[in-house]
Amino acid sequence: MGPEGKILIIGAGKSGISSACLLLRNGYQAEIYDGNEKLDVEALRGKSPLLKDIPVYLGKIPEKDMDQIAEAVISPGVSPEIPLVQELEGKGKKIIGEIELAYHFAKGKIIGITGTNGKTTTTSLVGEILKKKYKDVQVAGNIGNPFTDVADQTKEDTVSVLELSSFQLETVDTFHADVSAILNITPDHLDRHHTMENYAACKMRVTNRQTKQDTCVLNGANEYTAEFAGKCPAHVVLFSSEEELKDGYFLRDGAILHAEGGKEEKVFSLTDTTLIGTCNAENIMAAIAICRAMDVPMEEIADAIKAFRAVPHRIEYVATKRGVRFYNDSKGTNPDAAIQAIKAMDAKTCLIAGGYDKEIPFDDWIKAFDGKVKKLVLLGQTAQIIADTAKKYGFTNIAFAGSLEEAVKVSYESAEPGEIVLLSPACASWGMFPNYEVRGDMFKDYVRTLAE
Repeated sequence: MGPEGKILIIGAGKSGISSACLLLRNGYQAEIYDGNEKLDVEALRGKSPLLKDIPVYLGKIPEKDMDQIAEAVISPGVSPEIPLVQELEGKGKKIIGEIELAYHFAKGKIIGITGTNGKTTTTSLVGEILKKKYKDVQVAGNIGNPFTDVADQTKEDTVSVLELSSFQLETVDTFHADVSAILNITPDHLDRHHTMENYAACKMRVTNRQTKQDTCVLNGANEYTAEFAGKCPAHVVLFSSEEELKDGYFLRDGAILHAEGGKEEKVFSLTDTTLIGTCNAENIMAAIAICRAMDVPMEEIADAIKAFRAVPHRIEYVATKRGVRFYNDSKGTNPDAAIQAIKAMDAKTCLIAGGYDKEIPFDDWIKAFDGKVKKLVLLGQTAQIIADTAKKYGFTNIAFAGSLEEAVKVSYESAEPGEIVLLSPACASWGMFPNYEVRGDMFKDYVRTLAE
């Protein structure tokens, strides 16, 4: 990448704006394209002084301007299959993603964490642990703080801890993680990737440039990651919540153990953390493995885990009203994540679910109700699809709600003291809410206003 020629940013969202600002800060010519022809261009330019004169194209780019483009940076939320990207590729233009762009400017060590579920908790936890040993730790990526915001501020002693989505990994090339992790791979985003094979391949790209001098942490109990262990180019460290490993991290009697070279060692007791559920035990094992690969002493790792609190919107306790506990799992945006939330509940549960359709079947999720889910309150685009699937398996205590507020009220009225109301949608928030954070915050607000 050189300063000569114009670089087109495709997508005017948070990631696109950060990419444009990174380029402009470093002397490159940047311009922005967005498919929304009604986008407020002046509001976009007002988001940073750097953007006040940036060229912005909406809907279409004139042919004469297409020829001026040296390469393009595609935002994670934009599919590489859109006609503009196809046209640019047809003209021989280089297409990279936001993470690849940030990597061009980054210095120091990089930890790349991906997986269908658990990314945010694990990334946040790893960031907190590493701060025990390293002075400059940057936590960025899909976690909400774009890597392009901080990449050019990193130094040789910086450690960047990145949460990476399949959308971001789809377009990496030279990106190289010193330590990577694939926490699990279960169906998600099939509306974008079309097949599980494509989706899994995107996740595994986090290891593309790794060698045996690098480390990759993999889930030994997940079909895709366990199978990938034999092909992974990095040194592999396994963890499992289902079997006791001869080499790796595993669970026994409420504790995490590490086995290596024929020896076993208890490294952490799960009674010392507020994180609940098997999914969080897996996140903790992955975080320990990552941080041990970064030479953090186990004592410091344990101290950081004990002090860590659940990230917002992931099996987050909200309040107790009339003896009914409320949990916010708005980040449960696919069936497997929602299964983990149900497993973490310890009482009869009224479950609020539904949202944007990512074309993922709900059968395994319904089967996981296993007598624990008392009532299903549905809203959004997938409500009828979920209801039809539930009825197929004999679950009929279903209500439909026109809004999240109504869903909270219906669930509260249905729950008895000692029971639980859980928001765990198994679907994305798009269509009803801008993102899962807004959905979760609204849920918490509605819960807090409920009468005792």
